[in-house]
Amino acid sequence: MSLNYAIFRSEPIYTLSDLAQIGSHNKREKKAYNSNPDIKLELSKNNIQLVPLNEKYVKEFYELTKEYKKEHDERMKHERADRKRTFKQMLDRSKNVVADELLFTATNDFFKGMSKDDIKKWADTCMEFVY
Repeated sequence: MSLNYAIFRSEPIYTLSDLAQIGSHNKREKKAYNSNPDIKLELSKNNIQLVPLNEKYVKEFYELTKEYKKEHDERMKHERADRKRTFKQMLDRSKNVVADELLFTATNDFFKGMSKDDIKKWADTCMEFVY
């Protein structure tokens, strides 16, 4: 008898460069993944994005944070020259989390016999937990 298990992983992302790399990986934009032979690019069409993004991760990030950027740029007009930072510099040097990557998964047996709609319902339940 095999036991099913679930994994919920939360990984902080500290820089926009890291966010860009994670986005490329998640969207399977590379031609090959030699470091992980388990990745089968032909199966990527089956992946479900719970919060779909139409653009690259960093571009979407800037869209979501445009009001923060305006506030930052306004503050920088009144800063001493040696303290002025671009929005990107401020984010990358702050040692704060700019985004979180969340991963939900379970054993292969858990998903056997589930339709894509069933898996989507499971995924939506996972997101309800996060919210």
